[in-house]
Amino acid sequence: MYEKDGRRFYVVDGHIHLWDGSPANQRNKYGTGWIQCFYDYHKGLSPEEWLWSKDKFERYEVDDLLRDVFEEGHVDVGIFLPTILSEFFVNGFHRHEEAIALRDAYPDKIILNGAWDPRDGEAGLERFEEEARRLGYRGVKLYTAEWRDGSKGYSLTDPMSYRYLEKCQELGVTNIHVHKGPTVWPLNRDAFDVHDIDDVATAFPDLNFIVEHIGLPRLEDFCWIATQESNVYAGMAVAMPFIHGRPRYFAQIMGELIYWLGEDKILFASDYAIWHPKWLVEKFVDFQIPADMQSEYGTISDEAKAKILGLNAARLYDLPVPDGVVGAPRHLAEV
Repeated sequence: MYEKDGRRFYVVDGHIHLWDGSPANQRNKYGTGWIQCFYDYHKGLSPEEWLWSKDKFERYEVDDLLRDVFEEGHVDVGIFLPTILSEFFVNGFHRHEEAIALRDAYPDKIILNGAWDPRDGEAGLERFEEEARRLGYRGVKLYTAEWRDGSKGYSLTDPMSYRYLEKCQELGVTNIHVHKGPTVWPLNRDAFDVHDIDDVATAFPDLNFIVEHIGLPRLEDFCWIATQESNVYAGMAVAMPFIHGRPRYFAQIMGELIYWLGEDKILFASDYAIWHPKWLVEKFVDFQIPADMQSEYGTISDEAKAKILGLNAARLYDLPVPDGVVGAPRHLAEV
């Protein structure tokens, strides 16, 4: 919860990680390059006072996450989005067993999502179903650019992807988070293209497709798709930190998203531990579209900020919203 000048904002961080990018877990040069690329994002877009050392960034402690996200970061609920990358890291990038333990210890604060890859075929589909039932998944994170056995990515329109999406629908795993946008070395930009979202959003109207990183740098493509598909949402990871170093670019992004999608389809995310949610939340509550841009983009109200910070994700994940926060409960019931 974040309180400023008597206004209380309920916060759901829609994109957090617990990773191991340490040298001991790096399988090859691609693992080394991957965590370096993440660290470059961290250094390039964070305020100086929030920078970590490379050693800490590669593998931080569980206590770091609990303190940064929930004690200092104003976050009420955090959603784990696992990134597997088994070809780059010996034990995978996502610390799966520790994430399960955290979810079990803090069930009211942490949502654990799963992951699947259609190239794992029928055997992978069976494993995903067993895991989803056992761990109670409500969402998944998909990485269409991930490398696997010589393949450098897949499409959501592939026949086997359809089989997995049908299974998600059957199991009630309704929130499909898809990394679409900024490339991370060595993965290919084209494999992150947003075009396949258009097809599956129409084919699976009962699923919600949260496009992580809003398709950047293809924001316009994403907006045209999301405005016609009622079940496509904007996940703000990577876009949020531009509020610090590029506030006019951030204003342009927010203005375009609100114009095309509306304030009910945008979800706050920090992408922790690339960025710390505390400064992102505080800067966003203080943010306003610059005066000389308001004739085109308007302004962002407190009610819109409240939806983006937490109420929209609460609706998708059926989370209880405390009384007395901006926009709830009366406004929540209306959306």
